Amino acid sequence: MRSVISTMLLRVFNDKKSLGQAAAEQAAAAIRRAIAERGRARIIAATAASQLEFLDALTKAADIDWRKVEAFHLDEYIGLPVTHPGSFRKMLLEQLVGKTGITTYHLLDGDAPDPREVVRRVGKELASAPIDIAFLGIGENGHIAFNDPPCDFETEDPYIIVNLDEACRQQQVGEAWFANISQVPKQAISMSARQILKAKEILAVVPDTRKAQAVKSCFEGKVSPMAPASILRTHANATIYLDRNSAALLSVPLVSMRDNESQARISA
Repeated sequence: MRSVISTMLLRVFNDKKSLGQAAAEQAAAAIRRAIAERGRARIIAATAASQLEFLDALTKAADIDWRKVEAFHLDEYIGLPVTHPGSFRKMLLEQLVGKTGITTYHLLDGDAPDPREVVRRVGKELASAPIDIAFLGIGENGHIAFNDPPCDFETEDPYIIVNLDEACRQQQVGEAWFANISQVPKQAISMSARQILKAKEILAVVPDTRKAQAVKSCFEGKVSPMAPASILRTHANATIYLDRNSAALLSVPLVSMRDNESQARISA
């Protein structure tokens, strides 16, 4: 993996609502800036239970011309129809597209006859121009998108087909998208880690106690494929939004910025 000198910002808030609002303000500013500078913004959107407060606040942000926003999403299960409650296409349409009126968006059709064709087609669109900002979550096993450990830190392919590990699949059951693990698909289309790093700015929203161990492993351990989100520490402009619960296991000193927020810097 190529070495990059970077210092990542951790922002820690008291609760999910204030975390989501602050993250939405940063995201909205990046979108407005891109539109002002180039006439459009290209974004990558995460869609999961952890993103609800953030996306709700973002879709209510003022002065964004969403018709000038082009959206991609991170991942989708192979074989799952868009009508399934756990479909990330369904979440993208309901949580972002439907609320904003975005007209240019690219869905990963996970139940297409040939998922490899989806990987090629959407990947070509994704790689056609720079991404202004990527919105991420981090899984309980430390994954970004569906890049479970050990994560491929080397491939330059925009999207890849991945096998989902048991911890990842069990998380989906825990979030009540599936009744049991036998219902969770074993493969998915995922944006690659290297492609995520190509975004000009990265914003990760990571609340809840169940993410605390992953946060500690990824941001206080080594940058390693066994802790996929640790690669975010090599990015020049990454901000991680935590609440008190997800930050609970961190030993890094936090500096109080105001009553509701503390911050820390993490080096690669």
